[in-house]
Formats: sequence, structure tokens, C-alpha cells
Amino acid sequence: MVIWALIFSPISAFCLSESFADSTAEELTKLLNGEIIVATSDLKDGVTGVTGKIYIDAPRNDVWAAITDYRNQKYFVPKIIDSGLISDNGSEQVMFETGKTGILFFRKTVYIKLKINGEYSKRLSFQQLEGDFKVYQGEWVIEDCLNGKGSMLTFRAKIKPDFFAPSYFVRNVQRQDLPMVLNAMKKRAESMAPSGRL
Repeated sequence: MVIWALIFSPISAFCLSESFADSTAEELTKLLNGEIIVATSDLKDGVTGVTGKIYIDAPRNDVWAAITDYRNQKYFVPKIIDSGLISDNGSEQVMFETGKTGILFFRKTVYIKLKINGEYSKRLSFQQLEGDFKVYQGEWVIEDCLNGKGSMLTFRAKIKPDFFAPSYFVRNVQRQDLPMVLNAMKKRAESMAPSGRL
């Protein structure tokens, strides 16, 4: 009876999308109630896997505009000191970010230059070209909710710093920093004026 109620409750029926099919009804309820879900894992060769999910009360094109606003992310994403677009050939972009990372007494400024490509308002893949990581690659995925009024944003990445940082430290930093990044994208997308929407 409880499972039936969860599956057919207004909240769970409100938004069901491909990458959220692996979310439990409890997770989906949390997301739709404004919570952010972040999970980390240990992968091979000291690489850390991280996934973050957030519900955004804005259409996909506004979410896309937020995550691709490379020149202005330094103004609305916490801990980013500088950011910008280096090149854009129409199908692939190169951008950079400099940011602060760390927890407790350990603080470090990191630089990263990323190659980015994707499918407009759906998926954005990124991979480090140069910077302070041995491995930094992943994707943003944007999906519609069934009611057409909001979007689900997922961030997935594989990360390995090119400086000494135990895997538990990297996991803790991601659990601390990724919710701030996701929340910044949410606020940015939700604050945009209604635009010509598809």
C-alpha cells in the first residue's frame, strides 16, 4: 500500500524522467521538495565519482543558459574567482575557471580549462584540456518534468586531482561544494525573465 501511494502520489507523478528512473520515490520526493541529492563513490586508480541532482522550477532552455553562461559564472557560482569562454566554433567550446576548493584548514586555488560540447538544452559534456586535475570529465543532463513547468538537472563527473588529496577528502569537498554549485544554477535559471521558449 505504501509503495502504491508513493508511485501514484502527485509528487512522484509530477516529474518522471529518464535519468531519474534510477531514483527512488523517496529521493524524487526530496528533490521536488527542494532538497539536493549528492552521491560520491570510489572508482579505479584513485578517481572519485560524483553525481548531483536538483529540481529547478524553470524550463530546460533557461537551465541551459545558466550552465553555459561561462563568462558570468564567477559572479553567481560560489568559490569561482574567474571564468570565461576561450573559443567557440559552433559545435565545441573551450572555457576556463579558477576557483577555491578545500575544507577545514586545507585551502587551494585550482585552475581548469575544459573542452565542452553537447546537445542544446539536453546534455553538456566536458573534459579537462589542461589544469590541476589528472582526471576531470563528466556531463550535465537537463530533463523536462511531465507537467512541463520545471526541469531536473543532473551533474555527473569523474575527478582526480593532480595534487595530493586523499579520496575521502575529494569526496568530502564534493559533498560540500556541489550543492552550492547546483543551487547557484537553480537560482540563476529561476531568476531569468520568461524568454521565447520552445
